[in-house]
Amino acid sequence: MINYNPKDWVTFIFHFDKADTFRKLWPLMISVAIFSGAIAYLELNYLKLAESSYVKNIGMMHSLLGFVISMLLVFRTNTSYDRWWEGRRLLGALTNVSRNFAIKIKALRMSQEDNEFFDYAIPKYAFALKEHLREKQYFGKNSLLIEVDGGKHIPNQVATSISTRIFDLQASGKISQEQLIILNADVQQFTDICGGCERIKRTPIPYSYSAFIKKFLFIYVITLPFGWVFSLGYFVVPIVPFILYVLASLELIAEEIEDPFGLDANDLPVDEICNNIEKHVGEILK
Repeated sequence: MINYNPKDWVTFIFHFDKADTFRKLWPLMISVAIFSGAIAYLELNYLKLAESSYVKNIGMMHSLLGFVISMLLVFRTNTSYDRWWEGRRLLGALTNVSRNFAIKIKALRMSQEDNEFFDYAIPKYAFALKEHLREKQYFGKNSLLIEVDGGKHIPNQVATSISTRIFDLQASGKISQEQLIILNADVQQFTDICGGCERIKRTPIPYSYSAFIKKFLFIYVITLPFGWVFSLGYFVVPIVPFILYVLASLELIAEEIEDPFGLDANDLPVDEICNNIEKHVGEILK
């Protein structure tokens, strides 16, 4: 995730970061500019269709469809941002649950061995969830306190180890039944958060909806020179690529933020959140 100063307008306007959609779209923008120039040249020098009222009214179609495509892109962007924001809320809940769980463990005044286990296991769940959502096989710092099978659901294995530990503490008389219920509620929240993140990760925008927007956007931009060349002439060469940049950028941004747990520039700071959980849990239990 990029950290930035929202008041620094000069940087926003004149600096093109690697996350800027212009870097991704400029080859397509150049192609559209060449296509627009070819259409303008043929119309102004050879075809001369401006006298036909039917051809001249193509611009009316773009005025009507422009409203439709803008509404589609707004809905698309809002839907993706909702997924991004829900992901941030779930990671915030993971931070809070980890801290609260560590505070409760500390208040029980357990042995040093038990504290060391939870000092490792609580952040371990955060790292395991992060790598699980990124479909990787590295799960944070190594330890023999928790044995995991890399071919299975790692967060579930860590949560099972934590739950087994607190049940063993109750069986050995180190905590009461009431304390077991309180601690077990936090362990259940870990699994609920994992399920919420998996729901975002595994449920992308429906294929038909995404494909329709791309096709609609392509056809709309490609037909712009035919309707606007009569009134704009060769000015369609810079104007049409700019319209493509504005509309396609919204779709690209929506695609990037709809899966907020990855390593893209606009994704959530998952690594930082996991490191903070490890730091804060360590401060509480040590």
